[in-house]
Amino acid sequence: MTHQAEAKDKLRCRFSVWIGLLASLVFMSTQLAHAESLPPTVQKALRQARIPASALSISVVPLQGKGRAFHQHADAPVNPASLMKLVTTHAALDLLGPAYEWTTEIRALEAPANGILQGDVYFKGYGDPKLTMERVWLLLRDLRARGVREIRGDLVLDRSYFRLPVANKEFDDDGNQPDRPYLVTPDALLVNFKSLRLSVRAEKGEAVASLDPHLPEVGLENHARITGTRTCERWPDELEAKVEDTGNGVKVMLAGEMPAGCAAVRHIALLDHQTYTASLIKTLWRESGGIWRGGVRQGEAQAQAQVLATSRSPALPLMLRDVNKYSNNAMARQVYLTLGAALGRETDGPDTPSRSNAVVRRWVASQGWSWPELVLENGSGLSRNERISTRHLTDLLAHAWRGPWAAEFISTLPIVAIDGTMRKRLVGEPLAGEAHIKTGTLKGVRSVAGYVRGQNGSVWAVAAVINHPYAKVGGKTVLDEVLRSVGMRKAAR
Repeated sequence: MTHQAEAKDKLRCRFSVWIGLLASLVFMSTQLAHAESLPPTVQKALRQARIPASALSISVVPLQGKGRAFHQHADAPVNPASLMKLVTTHAALDLLGPAYEWTTEIRALEAPANGILQGDVYFKGYGDPKLTMERVWLLLRDLRARGVREIRGDLVLDRSYFRLPVANKEFDDDGNQPDRPYLVTPDALLVNFKSLRLSVRAEKGEAVASLDPHLPEVGLENHARITGTRTCERWPDELEAKVEDTGNGVKVMLAGEMPAGCAAVRHIALLDHQTYTASLIKTLWRESGGIWRGGVRQGEAQAQAQVLATSRSPALPLMLRDVNKYSNNAMARQVYLTLGAALGRETDGPDTPSRSNAVVRRWVASQGWSWPELVLENGSGLSRNERISTRHLTDLLAHAWRGPWAAEFISTLPIVAIDGTMRKRLVGEPLAGEAHIKTGTLKGVRSVAGYVRGQNGSVWAVAAVINHPYAKVGGKTVLDEVLRSVGMRKAAR
């Protein structure tokens, strides 16, 4: 090759390199032009809250109308708090179906005769998430309607439908308030959320307090006083209810002040599951005029025991409304465990939680999804360990939107400025009534996810999660700005 030919080859090579670099720069500039940054209002809210943008994970996906998706830190495994309920509830609708109901049964080996039921009576639970005191009363009324007035045998609580680990770890909420109903652990025979209603009212210059239901194992010592220094409108409920173990039960000690004419109600969860459930059943039976001669124990109903009365829960979608609209942790955990109890396999693990985990993961895989970051502990989000990405949350929302039970699922979510945990947010704003949003709250976590109606007929799935120590202070403001910005998005024409 001549010197002149070599020079031409070098020139062609350099020219090719420059063309390649130029093409790369054009491509990069095009990508940057199309890439979105956080809306200025969201950036401002983050600065004011002293939360770095890196602590905010967002995914926004168009569902109706053409539009461009927006993702920021969308693949990071984040603690979603109660947004994990979206996974549990959508999986439950898909796997159990909208007609699914829970049952609770009263069984016995002998049929009643002459108003007397001889032998043990079994209460068998199948994980009903909302077996309220009223429904237990109706169940006992059905037994009374069969002519039973006296039972001569033990009350046997059959809680075997859920196989729970012996060392069932309870959630530490850092608040030293173990009597809060949202901390109630699951049980196959969960009754009335294991809770009592503490009512206090000012009457004739005194603070009158009562507990409902009135159980013999729970005492009440009232030291609350009436004060005339404030009005009800300016009175935050400052009454303090301490719980003391008495050896054979507990005592609630009420203290504090309340203005004249005021009233306060709170719910407290006391006693262990077996003690509470047995006491409530026997108390309601006694109040109905029945007699029960026998003790209390735990056991499994024998196969030959006949069903004397049955209580059926509302259908699954109605139960899921309480789970998502009011972020009911106890109900979410019951639903999650029901998946394992009803659909789990022996090979999935020795207990119901491990089987529930396996059932949900099989369901995720059956949709063609790969969620390597997913960590499930109890399916409610009441966990320091659960993880998911916002990208996968919007994948789930999009799947639910296009699925056969879309209406049932969407109706379980809080409506902005109207009900549930979104009732007091964005009131009087354009987004009021235009979005269904699930919220999440934990120490260091604030989150939202759901469906937002945007401009010119568009609908968007959104998931936004803040994991940061300052989330409690300014997280809600940041997330409200995120929702406002999604409401302003337009579909491409």
